[in-house]
Amino acid sequence: MPELKILNNKDIKEIYELIEEQWGTKIKLDCGFLQNNKNRVFIVSKDISKIDTSKLRLNSAGMYFCEMDKLGIRLSIEGSQIIGLHATKNIVELDEEEAKRWFKGENLEKECNDCSGFVILKNKNDFLGSGKYSNGRILNYVSKTRRIMV
Repeated sequence: MPELKILNNKDIKEIYELIEEQWGTKIKLDCGFLQNNKNRVFIVSKDISKIDTSKLRLNSAGMYFCEMDKLGIRLSIEGSQIIGLHATKNIVELDEEEAKRWFKGENLEKECNDCSGFVILKNKNDFLGSGKYSNGRILNYVSKTRRIMV
């Protein structure tokens, strides 16, 4: 059964370093970080430390923020909205048609000369999530439950 691990300062520092490396922003969030056995990271109020979680079996709590894997750090839609406001690189601007295709769950053919790895997708002032950029293509990670037929 999945359980959540409260991340220590070293683990949190690693997340911040990956964010800075990938999106060029130094950010510190006033929250606690939890990680499940699928390497999904959730952010929660620091007040969670007041709860005895040793007898709980949870697979998620708080807000899904990102997933850590061998390819790097992949932000959730909400994570991209938090980081995107401060990001200085690896941001891809989408037009209306591309944004609709993204929300349908399609991969996008798009050139981005100074992008690498995971990118944050943006349409006007809205952050739409993150995808993996490689060779002129952005791989879509929007889950089926969050896709919209527009």
